[in-house]
Amino acid sequence: MLDSKSPSEPPRTAKSRAAASLIVVRDSPGGLQVLLLRRADREGDQNGGATVFPGGLLDDSDRGHYERCIGLDDATASDRLALPSHGLHYWVAALRECFEEAGLLFALDAGSCTVDLASRDADELRAMRGALHANAIGMADVCARLGVRLDAGALAYHSHWMTPLGMPKIFDTRFFIARAPAGQAASADGTETVEVLWLTPREALDPARGLKFLLVTAQTLRALSTFADAGAAIAAARARREVPMTRPRIGRGSTGKRPIAPGEPAFAEVGRLDPEGRGDVGIEPVPGRPVWLSPNVMRVIAPNGSLMTGPGTNGYFVGTPGVDDWALIDPGPDDARHIEALLAAAPGKVTRILVTHTHKDHSPAVAAIRAATGAPTFGRVAEHPEWQDATFSPDHVVEEGDRIVVGQGDGPGVTLRAVRTPGHASNHVCWLLEEEKLLFTGDHLMQGSTVVINPPDGDMAVYLHSLERLLEEDLEWLAPGHGFLIDRPHDEVRKTVAHRLAREALVLADVFAHPATTPEAMVERVYAAVDRRLHPVALRSLRAHLFKLRDQAQVDEDEAGRWRATSSSVEGVSPGRRR
Repeated sequence: MLDSKSPSEPPRTAKSRAAASLIVVRDSPGGLQVLLLRRADREGDQNGGATVFPGGLLDDSDRGHYERCIGLDDATASDRLALPSHGLHYWVAALRECFEEAGLLFALDAGSCTVDLASRDADELRAMRGALHANAIGMADVCARLGVRLDAGALAYHSHWMTPLGMPKIFDTRFFIARAPAGQAASADGTETVEVLWLTPREALDPARGLKFLLVTAQTLRALSTFADAGAAIAAARARREVPMTRPRIGRGSTGKRPIAPGEPAFAEVGRLDPEGRGDVGIEPVPGRPVWLSPNVMRVIAPNGSLMTGPGTNGYFVGTPGVDDWALIDPGPDDARHIEALLAAAPGKVTRILVTHTHKDHSPAVAAIRAATGAPTFGRVAEHPEWQDATFSPDHVVEEGDRIVVGQGDGPGVTLRAVRTPGHASNHVCWLLEEEKLLFTGDHLMQGSTVVINPPDGDMAVYLHSLERLLEEDLEWLAPGHGFLIDRPHDEVRKTVAHRLAREALVLADVFAHPATTPEAMVERVYAAVDRRLHPVALRSLRAHLFKLRDQAQVDEDEAGRWRATSSSVEGVSPGRRR
């Protein structure tokens, strides 16, 4: 469902159409350049006016004429695309579209040299491009007339994208990448394409240029911007062993419907709430707006977004529709607007208030919600008062495995089970909605960033242990204290553990490289890639790593607050690593 509204009718499912596109690159003094074409802006064309790579639908006229290709056979091409046969058809289609739309012909003459188009009759070439556009001829005819063979081996398979569900036209497109053929100049066909642009990815994506991009084009340009030259980009594509299909989803933002790619914050949530592709699920967090995540779960975001809290703190109502018995997890900060929004959004009577931990963005609103509802509170008090909400005193102290059933009425209701997860805070508790295998994570896991571990209440070793503890749970979704729903929970846990251990390795390496160093000096090096505004916060987690390493006898601190590797740690490290 969409926020607090009813879902609209699901869209008709359009049949997907196979297509191919060619990313043509070249080197320039300014770095790698990409060939881009601006499409004609025509009524009824969902991609009209967009700046794109050459590409289009597969054509039956090109199917099977593979003797006209050199450098690749159909069996190898099909295996590369994980198709039973006719994989080479995609290579031919990409080459045809590039010649038709941009006038570049990847072909070899009888002497196995790149075909010299400058020596050919320009009018004949224009006529052939027009005939290809009109489907009057195919690439086999072009090869026969010019006496050439298509250089399929010049193309590397790059990526696989499908148009989002719900769009009127669905394209299943394979993208290829190749270096521009030497001695040829690109030109628009004047029908489908009206302008040719050679730009670096950075130049193309500059908002000041005002180019209109499809999501796949923009994402591909961002990926290409990481390569120094054409050779590196092509080599990376050839080195990929598997090329998974990427399919964006459609959501609703402040400017209307738009596609979002995997990796964007709302991607998983949109898939859960809109499997039909209606495109009516919100993809931008709006404080105070109720969002139904299932018939049993509603989220309301607090208006406290910041570098530390992301879009704001999530409060969750959990219960059963039509039953006046709801739990509220993490009421959030003591903000009058937020408290009013929570009370207004409550789907029924709030009978229990659950707190994951008592940091000041999660529990201070408890007092006001309890006063308004009379609901008892469940949680724990932190072992150390620093950074904690001193007003919180639970009516019920939560222990591992405690179960709370809400929304029973005439039915079974739903069950919330306590999962103790200290580390970020000594009193941290996650709550598992057993019927949905949905874990409310508080700050144990966040979307888009790692959490701060702040000693003395925070403990890095304990935190890592609590993360690994979650791998024992049967989980399908995470509902974080900040951000959208997260799928593939165990992958998220493993990724977070790997990140923390990688950061710890940097800390240890820095101590080896800079004996008698201070945490304040270390944070500049260990967190060099992190926004400097976050360095004071990162310093807390860095200290947590140092304390963990100290407890493992790998580092030690002197009376002046300087850190060194211990003798036993040094002895266990090779001379190469010590350097």
